[in-house]
Amino acid sequence: MSGVEADLLDRIRARIAAQGVEPTPACVADALRREGRLVGDAAVLHVVDALRNDTLGAGPLDPLLRLDGVTDVLVNGPARVFVDTGRGLQVTEVRFPDDAAVRRLAQRLAASAGRRLDDASPYVDVRLRDGTRFHAVLAPLSKPGTCLSLRVPARRTMTLDDLVAAGSVTESGAALLLEVVRSRLAFLVSGGTGSGKTTLLAALLSYVDPRDRLVIVEDASELQPRHPHVVSLEARQANVEGVGAVPLRELVRQALRMRPDRLVVGEVRGAEVVDLLAALNTGHEGGCGTLHANGAADVPARVEALGVAAGLPRDAVHAQLGSALHAVLHVRRHPDGIRRLDEVGVLRRDPRGFVEVVTAVKCPVGGEPVMEDGAEQLELLLTARRQR
Repeated sequence: MSGVEADLLDRIRARIAAQGVEPTPACVADALRREGRLVGDAAVLHVVDALRNDTLGAGPLDPLLRLDGVTDVLVNGPARVFVDTGRGLQVTEVRFPDDAAVRRLAQRLAASAGRRLDDASPYVDVRLRDGTRFHAVLAPLSKPGTCLSLRVPARRTMTLDDLVAAGSVTESGAALLLEVVRSRLAFLVSGGTGSGKTTLLAALLSYVDPRDRLVIVEDASELQPRHPHVVSLEARQANVEGVGAVPLRELVRQALRMRPDRLVVGEVRGAEVVDLLAALNTGHEGGCGTLHANGAADVPARVEALGVAAGLPRDAVHAQLGSALHAVLHVRRHPDGIRRLDEVGVLRRDPRGFVEVVTAVKCPVGGEPVMEDGAEQLELLLTARRQR
């Protein structure tokens, strides 16, 4: 709304809030009359919609969050709102009146999750009640205004057939992934932000033997495999008083006491890597998780950095990694916006005893998988598992 209208809307908002009632057409029309404004039904309804956007759901973002296939909604200040429905980020026609409106929405969403968001605490990262992951940074820390990031959980878990139909993997590639899961190989799905790591992992977990018990540990619950026996543990951040936090590492330890047939860490990004490697080295076969990495070859360095930061010597990290992990499934988002399986790698020790990832299968865009140097090692691993 323009200058005067924005001021009027603020006064109407204050009147409605003081009355403690919902912004119905009747009470909005009464408030407008008290402000000396006689308007038609269309204007009254416009004000009602504007006020409800401030108090219900995600306001003007709600239509975007309901789009089919939406994964992300991003707000860069009041004038730039983007959405990703699987084909990359696209600018939308959604606009906010001003940065104050974006700030109000951010504060309301944060409060709904029990978190504080103001000048003294100008950023927040929480999971909303519907599972959406919400992050916000208030202006002036962020420019061109308050920035919101909403990561929308998948409404349904995709199958391998779905991924084949979407062009994320070929039929022969899907068959290989299925064999990796059913052979109980321990693996990590690596890739960049928004590359489809969680989507692929959830799809693969749906093919785990139904007699197995899956214990999934996540920072924010996203994995929802189609499996009859799933137990999920979710980390908890500290409350407003700074207490009550339950870190991922502690949940991994608790998960090991819950008789998991498959231990799954939704995203390995901290000290929990130490406990995960220990678990995979002590009889917990078929464990898996996701890891941020630019390429499969970068996975050992990422795990090393996390392990060393958690107090594990470099040599010990590589010793555990080489014994614990069998494969790396790397996914990548391509320029056309489609998330695809890029390669399957196996772990091998170099002459110094450090672990490296060697490509076993390369998955070119539009072509069938190509066998690379590590293909023989991968086949030996799968063959050994078949014979058990």
